Amino acid sequence: MKDNDDKYEKAERGSTKILPKTALLILLCGLSFYLGGLYCGKNKLEINDVAKAGSSLDVVDNSPQVKSVSFPECSSDYQDYTPCTDPRKWKKYGTHRLTFMERHCPPVFDRKQCLVPPPNGYKSPIRWPKSKNECWYRNVPYDWINKQKSNQHWLKKEGDKFHFPGGGTMFPNGVSAYVDLMQDLIPEMKDGTIRTAIDTGCGVASWGGDLLDRGILTVSLAPRDNHEAQVQFALERGIPAILGIISTQRGVYLLEVHRILRPGGFWVLSGPPVNYENRWKGWDTTVEAQRSNYEKLQDLLTSMCFKMYAKKDDIAVWQKSPDNACYNKLSNDPDAYPPKCDDSLEPDSAWYTPIRPCVVVPSPKLKKTGLESTPKWPQRLHATPERISDVPGGNGGLFKRDGSKWKARAKHYKKLLPAVGSDKIRNVMDMNTAYGGLAAALVDDPLWVMNVVSSYAANTLPVVFDRGLIGTYHDWCEAFSTYPRTYDLLHVDGLFTSESQRCEMKYVMLEMDRILRPNGYAIIRESSYFVDNIASVAKGLRWSCRKEQTESESENEKLLICQKKLWFLENKVTTAKYMFFVLLQSQEGV
Repeated sequence: MKDNDDKYEKAERGSTKILPKTALLILLCGLSFYLGGLYCGKNKLEINDVAKAGSSLDVVDNSPQVKSVSFPECSSDYQDYTPCTDPRKWKKYGTHRLTFMERHCPPVFDRKQCLVPPPNGYKSPIRWPKSKNECWYRNVPYDWINKQKSNQHWLKKEGDKFHFPGGGTMFPNGVSAYVDLMQDLIPEMKDGTIRTAIDTGCGVASWGGDLLDRGILTVSLAPRDNHEAQVQFALERGIPAILGIISTQRGVYLLEVHRILRPGGFWVLSGPPVNYENRWKGWDTTVEAQRSNYEKLQDLLTSMCFKMYAKKDDIAVWQKSPDNACYNKLSNDPDAYPPKCDDSLEPDSAWYTPIRPCVVVPSPKLKKTGLESTPKWPQRLHATPERISDVPGGNGGLFKRDGSKWKARAKHYKKLLPAVGSDKIRNVMDMNTAYGGLAAALVDDPLWVMNVVSSYAANTLPVVFDRGLIGTYHDWCEAFSTYPRTYDLLHVDGLFTSESQRCEMKYVMLEMDRILRPNGYAIIRESSYFVDNIASVAKGLRWSCRKEQTESESENEKLLICQKKLWFLENKVTTAKYMFFVLLQSQEGV
């Protein structure tokens, strides 16, 4: 249940959602134009610490009025199951622009109602900041990427760990020197002007990891493809990442880059055809072909109101026009290509919206969303964003009250769950945020927050981005675009209350279990009406939960503090042999 101050509307918008101008910097590495069985066996459990923490209320058990529920274990071949990007379903979809790698969620009758198991030998992830440089091999047991990319030093297997030397396709000798050069070309990366970035074709997210040390919050994006779990490696390291793809077609890709960049933001290209004069021999091509590609790229970017900002070695930087003067020329030129989008297109439609071959022109009414007008970090975190006025009922006063409310809530959460703010929790998801209040309240802790705005709620994601935070849209009736076991803490604020008419609770909680790491936590803030039902499903997930009062001790709203247990699938063959051996001994009177 929302507080009275939460006056933004929950407005249904069909399947369309707005992704506003979010990033100040986008990197493209190389040629990768990437954005965006049941087994009912015994199990082993690892002791949890939620129930030990103490509670002002009793440990939750099933109420007589609540139907008990339990879930079987998925088979081992589902240990890395991503329901909406499942390679087993790719043959059903087309190959045009890699459509088969986009989101294709299973219908209701095909949804899995089982618990996704961890790999055999899974361990609790190495803690931040050590995790940036190493992870347990058994947690992400992939050898292909290690063998294929060893010459570029993406990662290296040593004993029971993967080590990340900091290499990449365009920086095999280390990412730090590469970013140093980039900062020399873009001074705005050094003074807080640039706070957020997107890495498309992220490899194992070494670029994003290096930028975290420099105060730039980067979302690493890649599809599920033959590179084997790029996004999973990133999240295992404690670096923000999400599964996604836009296109491999040059024009459409650049139109999407243009759409999500702020006015004055930067697009960085590292790879072909940049530096073709010195690199063409290694690209299995001709210098004439690469020169032609570079000239066509430059012409296209110019027609889309980009200008060359800087260039050196393998890095070229273009800047999106900071004002609308260039776009006015597009309006007056009937032969312009790509053309200006007409007024029938919702400017920044994103959720399940096909890309249109036209240039989205920034709204002239927004004067403070451009790079030059946005407050520098960290001031922008608490400055009232201009776009809050686009939220129904949104205003500066509400924004300030929301900030105060979440400071109090975060303080209360830390009392109930001391792991919050410690190195036990690194990857956090706020599953239905409004303005990113929880992320702002935890900004000084060694963690990052993926802010999720419901695709059926009021559009508050622009406010999240304007604050210098990261986030995405999502419909929780579907699976999230991530691998299993990728978040340490999930936070829910009234999600089941607001979505109960659309989404079945068990599927939402099964998805929470899928993406939550073993021994990870969930803080569920819900109306008293739903708490016992949620606790019943959580017990079926093998979670340990306790009920707590909110910071205001409201009778209408309660907290569940839960922890997911670590369990393993038993080996069928080993179990069968053991049972036969015991039976044989009993028959022989041993």
